[in-house]
Formats: sequence, C-alpha cells, structure tokens
Amino acid sequence: QVQLVESGGGLVQPGGSLRLSCAASGISFSIYDMGWYRQAPGKQRELVAVITTGGSTNYADSVKGRFTISRDNAKRTVYLQLNSLKPEDTALYYCNGYWPRTHRNYWGQGTQVTVSA
Repeated sequence: QVQLVESGGGLVQPGGSLRLSCAASGISFSIYDMGWYRQAPGKQRELVAVITTGGSTNYADSVKGRFTISRDNAKRTVYLQLNSLKPEDTALYYCNGYWPRTHRNYWGQGTQVTVSA
C-alpha cells in the first residue's frame, strides 16, 4: 500500500518559517520525482516545487528564493523549507510522487500552512 504522509504544517506569522516533511512508503522512493503542490481555498492546485531523481529542482516563480525542496532517499522523505512566509502562501500543501517511466502518480493527504498575524 502506497502512503505519502505530510507533516510540519501550522500557523506562522508573516516572515516566519516552516519545514514540511513527506514520508513515503510502499514505493521505490529513489526512482520517483517528488514534488510539493498547494491549493488555497477557491483556487486550483498549483505546483510549488519539484525535485527529480537526479536532484534537479524547479520552483514556482512565486516561491523562488524563499522555499527549498530537498530529498533524503535513505529516509524516503522529501522536505520543503518555507522561509519568509507571506499570507498568500496560506494553503493546503500536498506531497506528490511521480514515476516518469510509467506516469504513476501518488498524492498525500495534505498539511495546512496558515500565514497570519
């Protein structure tokens, strides 16, 4: 059974930081591109950041320079460091695992990030 379990969300003031984690089980983690997406109320889900099996990263323009994605294949975990948070970063953040060879795609349940004074 495949599981992607996110953690680390919470309430933070503008300018603050959080670190999200996503622990994977039931998949060969090292062969999956891993990503973070977010969805704010009334908006579509959007890509935040992705890290490939080779360690290449890509970020949404809105988070470049503030967020950092990383992965630890030994721990089967992908991280998202969120710095300089803004109210517009408030959303449900989802972890995604994507196997390019087969287009197999898995999602976590999400972790809520709320940025508010």
